[in-house]
Formats: sequence, C-alpha cells, structure tokens
Amino acid sequence: MEKLVSSWYNNVQPLPETYIFPPNARPGKLSTLPSSDNIPVINLGGGGAEGHDRTRIVEQILEASQEFGFFQVINHGISENLLHDTMDVFREFFALPPEDKASFFSEDPNKLCRLITSTGNYDRENVHLWRDALRHPCHPLEKFIPLWPQQPLKYREHVGKCSTQVRKVALNILDLISEGLGIGYGHFSDELSQETLLSVNYYPPCPDPSLTLGITKHCDPNLITILLQGDVHGLQVFKDGEWIGVEPLPQGLVVNIGYQLQIISNGKLKCAEHRAVTNSSNARTSAAFFIAPSQDCHIQPAAALINASNPQIYKGFQYKEFLSNYLMKQGNTEVVLEPFKLQI
Repeated sequence: MEKLVSSWYNNVQPLPETYIFPPNARPGKLSTLPSSDNIPVINLGGGGAEGHDRTRIVEQILEASQEFGFFQVINHGISENLLHDTMDVFREFFALPPEDKASFFSEDPNKLCRLITSTGNYDRENVHLWRDALRHPCHPLEKFIPLWPQQPLKYREHVGKCSTQVRKVALNILDLISEGLGIGYGHFSDELSQETLLSVNYYPPCPDPSLTLGITKHCDPNLITILLQGDVHGLQVFKDGEWIGVEPLPQGLVVNIGYQLQIISNGKLKCAEHRAVTNSSNARTSAAFFIAPSQDCHIQPAAALINASNPQIYKGFQYKEFLSNYLMKQGNTEVVLEPFKLQI
C-alpha cells in the first residue's frame, strides 16, 4: 500500500527520480497541450439509429476508425446521471482510508480484482508511472460482481449498471463497424467480444508533469475500448507526428480501436497510439472498459476483406498468444505486431 502514489503524493516535492522518464520519453511542454476538437464526435441517435441516419453513422465511424483510430460518441443511450454517479464512486474509492483499500492491493497478476500502482510490475520497473489503478472483470456481471469493492456503498450498484450499458454501447458500435466493413452483422458477437475488463485510473496532482507520464504511449491489445474520461484533461492521441489532446465532453464516451480490430479488418481500421499526461493542480480519474476476446478465441482477418487486390496481412492466432507477446514486448508499438504479420 505504501507504493501507491495516492498514499504519499501530498508530501513530496520535487518529483522523485524513480518517476522521471528519460529525456526522449518525457512529455515536456506537451503535458499542457490544449485540447483539440479534431477528434470526431459522432451522434449515435440515442443508441438506436435507423434508416439513412444509421448509414451516415456507419460512414462516420468507419472514417474516424480509419483516420484517427479514435472518436467520441454522444447520445449513446446511457443517462447523464448514471455516468455521473459511476465516476463519483470511482473517485470515492480512491479517497477511502488506506485500510479500506488494503485488501485489494496486490502485485499478483492472477488476482481478478486488484489495486495496483504504475503498471503493476513496480519492483521490476526502471521508471514508474504517476498513477494508481483498480482493475477487475465486469462480464458476466453475476460471476464477477461479488469480487468487487463493497466500499463505497454504491460501488457495485452504479458500476454494475454502467458496465452493462457500456458493453451494450460497445456491441452496438461493433455491429455498426461490421456493417461498414461488409463482413456481416454480428461478426463480433460471441467469443470475439466475450470479456469486459475495467481499469479505473487515478492520477494525483503531480509536482512536475513535464517529466513523467500517467500512461506511456501504447495501443490497446483488445478489440475496442470505451473510456469514461471525466472532466479533467489528460488523454492524448498521436496523429500525423503530433500529440493531440482529446477534449473531455460531459456526456461523451471515448472509443478507440484495439489491435484485434485492426487485425480482423486486415489493416483497414487503425489502432492509434495514445497516452495519459498528468497535471499539477487537479487529480484525474478515468475509467476504461476493455471489450476483449476470450483467451482461446481464434483471431484472423475477416475472409470477406481478403482478395487478390487486398492480400491477407496478418496470420491467425489465439488471443492469449497475442497477449503473451504484448506483455513480453511491453506494448512496444514498433514491434508488437511483427510476429503476426505475413510476408507479402
């Protein structure tokens, strides 16, 4: 517990050396990068678009997924009150006394519900991330909810409702993507989207945000991610050689394409690098819901997207093979896909 940044950050000045990144990896002045309105914002029409509106939404999602790998959705069908209540219980969890959180702190990667600091590999890291995180599975709800925190009192109620609705939004977006790619409605159902994993990230105020990071640059290993960003800036996306700040929208959900969608789309959709920066004045809490295949799920490019003019780029594999390689390469975007590429 004494390793948690949230346990000691108030008493530290300047930034401890173990949190200072090498010069080429520091955000520098980009830690205060203004937010950009370039990231597409897509109106889902209440979560059930039909007719020509649906056609336009499909086009917008495909364009955003190809150009940015990121977009935000509004009018997605999740109530403002539920999003607000859920983010509140996340903040309340990290504000709990240490003794109430102690049972969840663990460095055992096999523990299903655990509180970590940095990457969870604290003792083996050269440099630590300026963040704590609570992680646990969410689907199926009845199986995993008994493992979740009972404090704050409303945690299980609000997070249970929200995770169910976020999963519904994610599956709707995946159906729209499968429609846009022309690979058949429901392509991403069943094993390809079997798991929902939650990571609630807490970034305390930082003595020097220019020298450290909340999360280093990476792409997500899963299928698709839905992020509740909160109201504090921190998420940045890499595009055209520059970092772009993603504007927090009060009722918006951030959607980003994971490696598995890039692979299944045979490279048509883009998995974008992103990171989280810190700030010196405000704590930031965000919640990422990762929609992922089952461990034994076989992943390969959709057959409908492969032809003479579009040869297959990636070979088939089991998702657990990809995860093992991802962890071994520490998510290094330069090399993580190499074992799964075909020689064309």
